Amino acid sequence: MEKPSAPLPAVLPKKIATVCHWLLMSLLVVAFALEMASFFQPLKFAIWLDVALIVLAAVSTLASLWRRLPLQNVLLAALGIAAIGSVFSAFGAKMDLPFGPFIYTSGIGPLMFKTLPWPVPLIWVVVILNSRGVARLILRPWRKTKAYGYRAIALTAFLVLLFDVAFEPFASRVKHLWLWLPTALPLTWQGASVVNFVSWTLITVLILLFVTPAMIVKKPRPKGGPDFHPLCVWLGGILLFGTGCAVNGFWTPVIVDAVIGVGTAVFALRGAWW
Repeated sequence: MEKPSAPLPAVLPKKIATVCHWLLMSLLVVAFALEMASFFQPLKFAIWLDVALIVLAAVSTLASLWRRLPLQNVLLAALGIAAIGSVFSAFGAKMDLPFGPFIYTSGIGPLMFKTLPWPVPLIWVVVILNSRGVARLILRPWRKTKAYGYRAIALTAFLVLLFDVAFEPFASRVKHLWLWLPTALPLTWQGASVVNFVSWTLITVLILLFVTPAMIVKKPRPKGGPDFHPLCVWLGGILLFGTGCAVNGFWTPVIVDAVIGVGTAVFALRGAWW
């Protein structure tokens, strides 16, 4: 009788990635539920919920990518996003460019190098990678076309823009993570200059031009179904922002968040099930 063959080298890491993904996703759901509850019933450990939510969102996103990409590629992409995003954020805090004049408050946590709050690199990673995942869902019916890569980059940048539109009122007016200062440009959204949103979009395109090669699957792999993890994280963020704004009486952002969330969900599910 033949002895059972040993698992292929790629099988074990994928099993580990899957276990890590579901474990971290479960912890993220718990942290999300507690964060939502804290809007209605203050919790003694609420300050740690923000930390847990950001960290779990980041590591669960990386674990989700690890299921279909080599771990070194996932870490390389995350490092590239965090590094480039952090450089622009640190420069913006010092020079008021390219996002417009703002200052970080103590609510966002300790500063690294007396300039950059520690959550900022993780925020860039979470927003860009999950926006890219949602863009892949929306564009799934067209993934075999020649222009797919360019469309994915453009749509990811647009989804980052929408996410930032929902995030800004929550971050600055609900959580008080940073404070927007008066600007010469009269056009603002909940205190944030329109330049901020344009900058997030353009920086996202720049980042994706650098990190996308690391996120392309270069070896044939079994055909799988759509990955809904990025959509869950992305919509979870929109729901969190809208709830926080609603509890504090900021109804205009709530309406905008609802439109963004419902519209994105419809297009993503349509692409996934096409």
